[in-house]
Amino acid sequence: MAEPVDRRAFFTQGFRKVLGKAVDAVSAKVGGGIHIRPPGALPEAAFLAACTRCGACEPACPVHAIHALPTSAGLAAGTPALQVASQACVMCTDMPCAVACPTAALEVPGDLWRSVKMSVISIDTERCIAYRDVECGVCVRVCPAGEDALRLDAKGRPVVGAACTGCGACINGCVTSPSSITARPLESMR
Repeated sequence: MAEPVDRRAFFTQGFRKVLGKAVDAVSAKVGGGIHIRPPGALPEAAFLAACTRCGACEPACPVHAIHALPTSAGLAAGTPALQVASQACVMCTDMPCAVACPTAALEVPGDLWRSVKMSVISIDTERCIAYRDVECGVCVRVCPAGEDALRLDAKGRPVVGAACTGCGACINGCVTSPSSITARPLESMR
């Protein structure tokens, strides 16, 4: 005689399979769904709902750091994103990108240098020359957020701090090629 099927386990396994397929389908539509957004951006889901893809923030950026995502980005196509590895966000004090936004998908934060987080910066200690006892510190010198964001430890090696905004200045300033510093979108950390 066959073993009785546990009804709860049967439905739980079925639900997990269906839910997994749904998550895969939505991720494919969003094009990965994880992007580095301009400063003052709402959380990703709210941002996608609020952004009308008008493009007003792109020409407002004085350093041309904002670019509309291509059609391959799925539901995020046409929304503004940063490629901090090629052009750092300089975090303008007057926030022209957020001011130009007609829907508040980008908002001017109260304390720009304390409340903005665009990406998570990481240092590749295998590639960074300071971790090979070569004096450098260029990344620390170009960091606009200061010592609380990026500092040198007692051995002269860069350490990312809590005040890091993820602007990308350190990535662009790094003397190694490719850069020893990388940025990951905030949403990828959740």
